[in-house]
Amino acid sequence: MAAAGGLLTALASPTKLLLALFLVLHLVPFSSITAAAAISVGVNYGAYANNLPPPVQVAAFLKDRTFIDRVKLFDANPDMIRAFAGTGISLMITVPNGDIPSLASRSSAASPAASAWVASHVAPFYPATNISLIAVGNEVLATADRNLIAHLVPAMRSLYAALSAAGFHQIRVSTPHSLGILSTSEPPSIGRFRRGYDRAIFAPMLDFHLRTRTPFLVNPYPYFGYTARTLNYALFRPNSGVFDAATGVNYTNMFVAQLDAVHAAMRRLGYDDVEIAVGETGWPSAGEPGQLGVSVEDAICYHTNLIRLVNSGKGTPMMPGRRFETYVFALFNENLKPGPTAERHFGLFNPDFSPVYDVGLMRSQVSPPTCLLFPPCNASFPT
Repeated sequence: MAAAGGLLTALASPTKLLLALFLVLHLVPFSSITAAAAISVGVNYGAYANNLPPPVQVAAFLKDRTFIDRVKLFDANPDMIRAFAGTGISLMITVPNGDIPSLASRSSAASPAASAWVASHVAPFYPATNISLIAVGNEVLATADRNLIAHLVPAMRSLYAALSAAGFHQIRVSTPHSLGILSTSEPPSIGRFRRGYDRAIFAPMLDFHLRTRTPFLVNPYPYFGYTARTLNYALFRPNSGVFDAATGVNYTNMFVAQLDAVHAAMRRLGYDDVEIAVGETGWPSAGEPGQLGVSVEDAICYHTNLIRLVNSGKGTPMMPGRRFETYVFALFNENLKPGPTAERHFGLFNPDFSPVYDVGLMRSQVSPPTCLLFPPCNASFPT
């Protein structure tokens, strides 16, 4: 970087400075830039496909060739858990929704089922595999299953007690939520939890998170909330923003606005000190023919600016100075996922480990992401 600094010093005019910056971005490997920035980002590792490499190869690839340091699994597959042994990568494993009622306990002690779950899915692998968090179910409230919802917080408490009894004090417990948990979210200051769930479910859940110092996991997806009018707002591109009259903040990207809406809902219940983590977020690189806002370029813009933001330490207007533990969806394109074409194109990588597009996560990367060079993709963060 010394040569680059000398070049910039020698050039006096603004035009030459811009030219020099352009040359530096082309000549200096982006891997050195990202390494210096100490990137920390996670990915969701799904397996809804018939062409994915073996888990041991996946773990080795992530460790040796990427800056990805966290992985979230949608189950507790022993082959996947075992594959990450010795890698140092932090692993989040998931309790299937159907197991939640059996794990719950009416007391503060662990249920026999919770103790058995820890003995089967954690003890054989930890600490060789760095299991850092257990997700109890996935978007349970979105299922509208009253039995699952009623047992969710008791199951979280029971599993935490089982981990503590086994001596696994460093493993956290949480559960991911879709933004459907909010009844209002725009502008962010009016964010509130859905009536009926606020006091009955979220107050005790947030109390659990406060006492155990564990994160409240949310899955913000600007992709599922954008329109033609708000596409730039969703993609972190320059836009006029959404003004919140109550706070005087003009939000210029949807992701930050969604996080602050969740924070506002938590604050209404008195739990604004609980950490928020992002369990899923992403943008597809392909969709239906002619679908607006779904392209490789759009995916590059979203993910590059997302990674910048969550690693910046800038936080949000309501949560200044915070970093957000974040898991991008998803590691691979999964060719068997049902639904629209976009569902099969959320991956950062193809099954042969080649990048679907370049967002600066490869250690051997030699060119910067397009988003760093072209103004239409410049980040638009709130001040």
